[in-house]
Amino acid sequence: MTPIMRNTVLTAVPAALLVALLPPLTAQAVPAPLAWGPCAGTTVADPRQECATLQVPMDHADPDGPQISLAVSRIPAEKPDSRRGALLLIAGGPGGSSLNDPSGKGQKLPQDVRDTHDLIGFAPRGLAPSTPVDCGLEYGDLATSRLRPWPAPDGSVDGNMATARRMADACARHGGELIEHISTADEARDIDRLRAALGERRISAWGVSYGTYVGAVYAQLFPHRTDRIVLDSVDNPDPARVNRAWLAAHEQGVEDTFPHFAAWASQPGNPDRLARRASDVRPLFLRLAARLDREPVPWPGANPEELNGNVLRQTMLDSLASPGRYPALAGLMRAAAQGTVPPAPQAPPEELLQNVAAVGAATLCNDVAWPTSQARYEKDVAESRAKYPLTAGMPRNAMLCAAWPFPPREAPVRITDRGPSDILLVQNERDVNTPLAGAIRMREALGRRAVMVTVDATGHDAYLANGNECGDRVVSHYLATGERPARDVYCR
Repeated sequence: MTPIMRNTVLTAVPAALLVALLPPLTAQAVPAPLAWGPCAGTTVADPRQECATLQVPMDHADPDGPQISLAVSRIPAEKPDSRRGALLLIAGGPGGSSLNDPSGKGQKLPQDVRDTHDLIGFAPRGLAPSTPVDCGLEYGDLATSRLRPWPAPDGSVDGNMATARRMADACARHGGELIEHISTADEARDIDRLRAALGERRISAWGVSYGTYVGAVYAQLFPHRTDRIVLDSVDNPDPARVNRAWLAAHEQGVEDTFPHFAAWASQPGNPDRLARRASDVRPLFLRLAARLDREPVPWPGANPEELNGNVLRQTMLDSLASPGRYPALAGLMRAAAQGTVPPAPQAPPEELLQNVAAVGAATLCNDVAWPTSQARYEKDVAESRAKYPLTAGMPRNAMLCAAWPFPPREAPVRITDRGPSDILLVQNERDVNTPLAGAIRMREALGRRAVMVTVDATGHDAYLANGNECGDRVVSHYLATGERPARDVYCR
């Protein structure tokens, strides 16, 4: 793939000038100080992590109306005398939490970043232990292959539309008023309330996956409240489609990534080898999926309780997120070829699944209006199946948003180049969940505000995970010093 290089030299706005431009923090603008204490009801890896609760308006348009709580965590800067500020860890999802990240992934950060920054995590609105939301979905609808629905083996979406109506109706019945107020813009406004409660004029952030869109929206709504912003594994900010564009991108993400899996699965000496040649792995997968469409294998304890073609396809999509998951996909393919199944995967508690599903659905459906026409989905699915057989039309299919009963409360935030130049994007070339093409769209939208590091690596989550030493070094240097590359770079 051609390296991304731009010739425009980008310079950051001096921090002192930004601080001078900031309005004063009035008593009305500052929430009550956070009361830090032990993290109750959760096991954390690092005893230094402490927790607090922040009250925010359920409806930011009605700040004096009903309030909800946000669970917040931190590990203070390890060298208080050198402290610069706070680094907010923004999880992916939607439906992900960074509450335990200060004592988890945050400890992978370089020492000079941990010395100078409080590491801050939080559970977004609706996600326990913040004020929770729940749709009361049927257990079968909690399967990933239902939440991100796959068409029937013949390409029909009749069943998907019926499922969308059933699930959306459940959310309307059980979600309460809060489910109408869960969106990316709401989360960005919550973050600014958190910034103020921390006593920070500006805040740094490391957002991953969906968290990159949260970070971009925050930087758009509150441009002079940002310090050092890292967006890692970047979502397409397309204001017309938003989340629909992210799901549709899976078809290209699989095409970008599957050849890497095929090369691994055909390597001599690999105990999980599936074929002698990389070129044989794709047709093998397609044959197995088609056979399982016709002849599912019972799978007691799984959800659903059968290994069918779409479960195999969903496993493929999940496994391509990291080379470390390749053996799981290879093992399932070997079992399918023999008409058997491995032990059923251990599912999280249903209460947790219900909560995460509700927050994810509300965010996806409230951010942007989705088509409601079955004919529209039939057309899109047919086109996708013809062009991208590995994903069988799922990325353009009707999920419960096709029947969502609540219209969006505001238009999607349009990401632009207006604001300080303090954003660093880091993106793997081969990423099944957030493909490079979407990251390029974000880079174009941000213009002079951003620099992009493209990493010659495979997997989702680039920085300190599935990237490479070159990319990690560039990002770490920026977080520690505020110095970005003068232009976009390619890390081979």
